Parts: sequence; structure tokens; C-alpha cells
Amino acid sequence: MDEPSASPGAGSPTPRAAAPALLAYAGVRATGLILLAIWAAVEDRSPHTLLTARWDSLWYARIAEGGYGYEVRLADGGVHSDLAFFPLLPALERAVTAVTPLGAGDAGLLVSQVAALAAAWGIYAVTALVTGRRAAGVLLAALWGAYPTAFVQSMAYTETLFTALAAWALYAVLTGRWVWAGALALAAGLTRPSGAAVVAAVWLPAAVQVWRARRASPRLLLGVALAPLGWLGYVVYVGVRRGGPFGYFEVQAEWGNRFDGGLALLGFVWENLTGNVIGGIGLAAALALVGWLLWLLARGRWPLALLVYTVVVVVTSLVGSGYFGSRPRLMMPAFALLLPASMALLRLPPRRRALVVALAALASGCYGALTLLGPGPP
Repeated sequence: MDEPSASPGAGSPTPRAAAPALLAYAGVRATGLILLAIWAAVEDRSPHTLLTARWDSLWYARIAEGGYGYEVRLADGGVHSDLAFFPLLPALERAVTAVTPLGAGDAGLLVSQVAALAAAWGIYAVTALVTGRRAAGVLLAALWGAYPTAFVQSMAYTETLFTALAAWALYAVLTGRWVWAGALALAAGLTRPSGAAVVAAVWLPAAVQVWRARRASPRLLLGVALAPLGWLGYVVYVGVRRGGPFGYFEVQAEWGNRFDGGLALLGFVWENLTGNVIGGIGLAAALALVGWLLWLLARGRWPLALLVYTVVVVVTSLVGSGYFGSRPRLMMPAFALLLPASMALLRLPPRRRALVVALAALASGCYGALTLLGPGPP
């Protein structure tokens, strides 16, 4: 797919050019945090604890403090191993605790917040580049901050770190910086399993360029070689620890995460349709919306790297078994799903755009507070 032409300077990634996007994103997330603080105060809960010491954030902090090797034995005889969690976030948490007085949980929160701004910046840069309109980049960064499960962006989770690395890897591919693209894909592959999507977003456009030019530059080859090393390296590491080449996948299976081509998802949808008709219809509508957004992206002829990355993130989020309540969170790094909405909002007057974003921020903030103060998990 060819890249849409951009107006001069529209895709500039400089801090000055990105400032409106960063301010819009920060404003949206601040809205969510304020709502959480108010709601938590009413229930006499600590928002700090909710953001730093719940669910996966506890596993990352434990790895940062003591390395890998912790397991939870379940009542049914199953085992949950910390080897299911990729190493970059806990490594950064440990580095921060080594040079600051922060504990691992607070270090994770700091890393997550810095990465959130880097992600918003990268989302702006990619969007402005492929659309030729800075306003589209600002809107998309703001909408990503108002994603339904965007409260995770304010937690000690990997979503912001991964999205930052992925967005800047995409920007590097789109601007022909192949070594940077490969290095960022390597880092993304050390962050979470969906790092494979970033590898695909480097490899396929590189293959197309080589096929068209009938030659490959040394920098392109180096970028292609670097891209899979993070994801593959960790999978090999877990295999060595577990004593078999499929060790990582065995660990995931113990957590209930198995690749089944989407059969578990279809069963989940059918179960809801037959047991809770309203919930089932809502679930089916949500999946249809995701499919429609992917179709709009393909129809819009956006760059191959962006499309491949988005499709792989979405597909890998849906084709396995496991807890289905976390699937919206797993798809959150696929920020291009919001591109059609961003382009539609551009047709509105500025005040109406601002109103839509504000309402989305309020809705996202309320849902986030309700989820964080509820049983979870995200």
C-alpha cells in the first residue's frame, strides 16, 4: 500500500510540533485520574495502591525485586509462573529503584507515565505523517488516552511502554530508518508477547521494498535482523529455563492462554448469546465494530506497516483462550483502530471536536474508576 502524501512538515516529530498532542493526551488522562481520586476518596480507598499494586503490576514488581523464579500453586494443582511476563518493564523498574529512593511499584508507575507521553508523541508523529494533518495526530493521541481501558495507561503495566516502542518503530519504518526500526522492534519484543506484531511491521514492508528495488541496503538488512531478537530471545530463555523449546508456550498454557484460532472466543460469544442475550449482542456488536474498523483501515490504503501491525495486534488478542475481559486492554496498543474516528472528527468544527473528546474522557474516566475500584482484573 502506498503512503498518502503529506503536507510539508506535517509529520514533524519535534517536541514543539507534538506539544498540542501531548497536552491533549495529558488532559484526557488527568481527567481520568481526577475522577479516580474522587471516587476512591468516597470509598476510602487509595488511588496510589490501585495504580501500583494490583493484578499484573504486582508480578512485574516482584520480578524487579527478586528476578524470575516465583510461582503460585493453585488449588486445582495448576501453576502460575512469573516467566509469563516479559522482562523489559521489570528491568526498567529495577534500574529506577537503583538510582532513586522509589520502590518497584512506584518505579513502574514512573516508567509507565514517561512511556505514556512517549507513546502519545509517537502516535502523533505516525498519524500526522500518514495523514498529512497535524490535527489528526492530536486527535488520535487524545482519543487513545480516552480508550475504554485507558486507565491501564496510568498503571504500572506494559501497555504504554509497548505502544511507545511500537509507534516509534512504525515511524522509523515509514521514514526509512531501518536500523532504528529493528532496534525498537527488538525492545518491543522484550516488553510483551505482541512484540511479534512490531516484527511483522518491520519485515513485511522491508520485503516489499527489497522486491521492488531488487536490492537490499546493509542498514535494511541489519534492521530486519535485529527486529525479532527481543521476542525470540525471551522465548528461547524461557525454553532453556523450562528444559524444552516450547517452554514459554507451556507457561502461557498454565495461565490458561492457549492458541486455538479463535474457538474459545466463538464459544464465549455463543455462551453469552444463549445465557445473557443483551450481553451477547453487545459482545457480538463490539467484535463487529473491531472488524469494521479493520476493514476501514484496509479500504483507506494506509501504509502497509501500520496495517500489518494493527491486524496482528488485534488477531493475536482474539485467537487464544483465557480471560476474555482483558481482550480490550490487549488490543489497546493497536492505536490505528481509532484512525477512522480521528479523521471523522476532523470534519467537525473545533469546539465540537473538543466536546466529543471531553465526553469520551469523562466516559473513559468513569469506567476506569469503576473497574479499578471493582473486582477486576482489566
